[in-house]
Amino acid sequence: MEHLDAIVIGTGQAGKPLAGALGKAGHRTAIIEKGRVGGTCVIDGCTPTKTMVASARVAHLARRASDYGVNVGDVTVDLEVVRGRKRDMVDAWSEGGRKGLSRIDAVDLVFGTARFTGPRRIEVELNDGGTRTMEAGQVFINTGTRPRVPPIDGLDDVPWLDNASLMELSEVPEHLVVLGGGFVGLEFAQMFKRFGARVTIIEGEGRLAPREDDDVADALRDILEEDGIEILCGQRAGRVAAVPEGVRVTLGDDAAGGSVTGSHLLVSVGRVPNADDLGLEHAGVERTERGFIEVDDALRTTAEGVWALGDVNGGPPFTHIAYDDYRIVRQNVLGEGGASRKDRIVPYTLFTDPQLGRVGLTERDARERGHDVRVAKIPMARVARAVETDETRGFMKAVVDNEDGRILGASILGIEGGEIASAIQIAMMGGLTWRDLRDGTFSHPTLVESLNNLFATIEG
Repeated sequence: MEHLDAIVIGTGQAGKPLAGALGKAGHRTAIIEKGRVGGTCVIDGCTPTKTMVASARVAHLARRASDYGVNVGDVTVDLEVVRGRKRDMVDAWSEGGRKGLSRIDAVDLVFGTARFTGPRRIEVELNDGGTRTMEAGQVFINTGTRPRVPPIDGLDDVPWLDNASLMELSEVPEHLVVLGGGFVGLEFAQMFKRFGARVTIIEGEGRLAPREDDDVADALRDILEEDGIEILCGQRAGRVAAVPEGVRVTLGDDAAGGSVTGSHLLVSVGRVPNADDLGLEHAGVERTERGFIEVDDALRTTAEGVWALGDVNGGPPFTHIAYDDYRIVRQNVLGEGGASRKDRIVPYTLFTDPQLGRVGLTERDARERGHDVRVAKIPMARVARAVETDETRGFMKAVVDNEDGRILGASILGIEGGEIASAIQIAMMGGLTWRDLRDGTFSHPTLVESLNNLFATIEG
């Protein structure tokens, strides 16, 4: 039995920096990773997908070159080169994370599968053989999530793809069928359309991106359809089957609902927590009805001395939220305490083109919470910088409280929407009102300058 101060399970965007902070503070710490250092974000999430999104955008702009008076030949995509660039990026980030942990004397990076065998006691089945058993005063779980496999008849008998395996293709699919109209599915749908594939999205809900306001979801659909993507909303995949052309997806429970046949099938219908094989019952760690690890606002689990960070605790499934979880736990364990996830502002960005940058409440959420709401909205066609770059699709929208002028949230569907939403978030963090942004002096011609015109619409 090895006796340590702390054990961290998982090297994601919360676990890796936490292990580093604990080690630098002199806490003897083991951090356990069953795969590669970096977690979902680095290995098969943010880093590789946004690297490939960049390649897809270059292909898109090259095809639009004549719009800018630039003449080019036929545009083709070498997916092996795109994949190689992606792999190099992942390797660099993962190896950098591994080296960073190895430089901290008090941190022991262990490669294997961790399971609880008792309160704060862990057995590790090592990747290179053998086991190690260790216990610590505190254990931190950062095991993330994995793609959900839906109970679709025939799915086990066809070669379907998830987000990780799709990025490993060496050739552009002839026809990619995407199950799921959430953020992951939408990013890959547009990406592979720009690579040269025919793309069909099948979404069970009545619209894409169901967490967004109706006007945002509708505009997003218009943009993707303008790009040539076929979208079938309100359609459920009843069963799938292998056919000579690839994979056939039957819509509904029988053939009367029609079908879609493609060369490749991407299944992107949500994610489930990596919490079912941790032996949590031996540690007294309880899970929610959806399988996530139950935590309080300080990220403590139901077991003394055990914490859960990142996607596995059921919070917003974003890298930056996992990193904020790390900051909360770091302050509570190594600092003055009192840190909480309660009332934190949650931003996120959908990396379609144009981006959807989101922060705070939607209009629907704000009204449901009882706010006296006023809405500011302008099309990107009224944003000077967007016009100059000939990227005017989408709109900017913000929701404010009529009583005190607070900015409650924003949805920026437009060029660099994530960056504009971040500027609004900074204003929200600083307690600025919508009038402060309406009257602010910003550099011309920038995208942020458009906040003047956006908030001027509130008073006509």
